[in-house]
Amino acid sequence: MTHSPTPDVLILGAGAAGLAAAVALSGAGASVCVLERKPFVGGRAYSYTHPALNRVIDSQHVLLGCCTNLVDLCRLSGAADHIRWYDSITFLEPSRANAPPRRSQIAAGSLPAPAHNTLSFLRAPMLSLADKSRIAMGLLEFLRGYPARDDEPFSAWLRRTRQSECAIRHFWEPIVVGTLNDTFERCSTRYAGQVFHESFLNSAAGGRFGIPAQPLSEFYGWVARLAQQQGAVLRYRTSVRSIERLPNRLWQVVAADGSGQVARHTAPNLILALPFEQTARLLATLPEGSPQRGQILPLLGHFTHAPITTIHLWLDREVTDLEHAALLDTRIQWLFNKTQIRRKQQTRRLEGTESAAEGQNPLGQSPAQNPAEGHYLELVISASHAELPQTPDEILRSAMAELASFFPEVRRATLLQSAVLKEARATFSVTPGLDRFRPKPDAPGENLYLAGDWTQSGWPSTMEGAVRSGRLAAEAVARATGNNAGFLVPGLPPAGLMKWFSVAR
Repeated sequence: MTHSPTPDVLILGAGAAGLAAAVALSGAGASVCVLERKPFVGGRAYSYTHPALNRVIDSQHVLLGCCTNLVDLCRLSGAADHIRWYDSITFLEPSRANAPPRRSQIAAGSLPAPAHNTLSFLRAPMLSLADKSRIAMGLLEFLRGYPARDDEPFSAWLRRTRQSECAIRHFWEPIVVGTLNDTFERCSTRYAGQVFHESFLNSAAGGRFGIPAQPLSEFYGWVARLAQQQGAVLRYRTSVRSIERLPNRLWQVVAADGSGQVARHTAPNLILALPFEQTARLLATLPEGSPQRGQILPLLGHFTHAPITTIHLWLDREVTDLEHAALLDTRIQWLFNKTQIRRKQQTRRLEGTESAAEGQNPLGQSPAQNPAEGHYLELVISASHAELPQTPDEILRSAMAELASFFPEVRRATLLQSAVLKEARATFSVTPGLDRFRPKPDAPGENLYLAGDWTQSGWPSTMEGAVRSGRLAAEAVARATGNNAGFLVPGLPPAGLMKWFSVAR
């Protein structure tokens, strides 16, 4: 068993939360070491080479203009150069009775916020005038903000505001289910309201739609590289077995590397930047009477997972010129035309791909793929509880049939390759009443800190929530050492008339 040098801060997990904390602390002068179980960064926002296809796939994550901390981290690291930004969202209805698919587009116009989307919203054929009226009345509830309490299910809010069936299917469902990744019954109105307040009402900038134009581990690799440039050490293929508080007040982590060699890592400060279930497993390795185990472990029993299923298709021809779209009245919420998105993004290549940490590639860079080898589409099914027991073939057949109802060219195309990725633990669910169980980053005490979108970040299960949590944990570490550095950046200010409507939260 080996012993590693002692840094100021040890971070477990190189997802968005862990990387955000590493960048903040190393940038402030702390010595930082990050331990990551996988051979690449990104956490749940990762990409990998599918062994059967020899193609790189991921589960597409997007960001909005209101994700100010994520956008800021991308700007600092250079990842911002690899985001495709869009000022409109296309909604498609499937073909019916030989009528072509109907297209609606929501885009910001010249009117001041909160009316910037009004003209395109009123022109959208996917909704009747009565539907639009009910939606507008509902949005008024989020004009000044969103509920302070999180105990109302969004399903109850829909009933209370008398939303029509079509309004639910064509407006609330694609946005809420696609963003919060769960059913209305399992989503809190507080966080649904936050989505609409920040992205639909507060400002036009908040609703801009960004798609990473690189595989996700490569995209978040830019953040890893920034941390390393600032002196942080990243160790990959390091599987943590246990944590322990030593008599000398250091935290000790026992971990095995890819070859099975066990090492002990110690530091005065330890951040668990992990999903809640992995955090629970490590806390359970502490002694029965430890305050961290007694205080935090019971909270984690209140968290549940929500799944995402993605279908990856390589066709012998282009079937649409759309780069992304919300697909209505199907199990599929979103289409991403990844060939188009990546073809139009000029990718900058870095020099030097070897990591200082055990020879691993810090960027998670993927093998080059020839764009001519098929046109790549990714279909996303959020809150895919129904798909979990289905076979990949069943999911693929259903997805292809639904896709053809939007794009008839699919029926004439040859499917070259495909993959179905089911992630049963894709996100945590912002179930009503969960906020009182979401711990603050310094809740464990004794220089043990928590990060992850499931902690008390002020956001739901999003990459913005993850980055915020990492920065909040870094602030807590800094405070404990007498440094009042602030790493969190504020949200977008209200624009237009929203300056008069919004209230401080």
